[in-house]
Amino acid sequence: MATLASPRDERAMDVRFAHDQLVVDLRDGRTIATPIIWYPRLRDATPEQRANWQLIGSGGGIHWPDVDEDLSVEGMLAGRPAVGWDR
Repeated sequence: MATLASPRDERAMDVRFAHDQLVVDLRDGRTIATPIIWYPRLRDATPEQRANWQLIGSGGGIHWPDVDEDLSVEGMLAGRPAVGWDR
């Protein structure tokens, strides 16, 4: 028997920081959160720099121009930290 899955829209629509996490709301209603320590440029950024973000590719990614950081929603969903992150 085949089942119908609802289509996922894994594009970002809102970004915020809560405690020590980067929190992203997706268009399909999900919210994902990853540790801020995974992204050294964002970890070291000021609140103002973190608040200055832009969506890339209609929400497939997020760009912070003040700290030259780009993250993909796909990478966040896969649990991949930024290049250069050191445990």
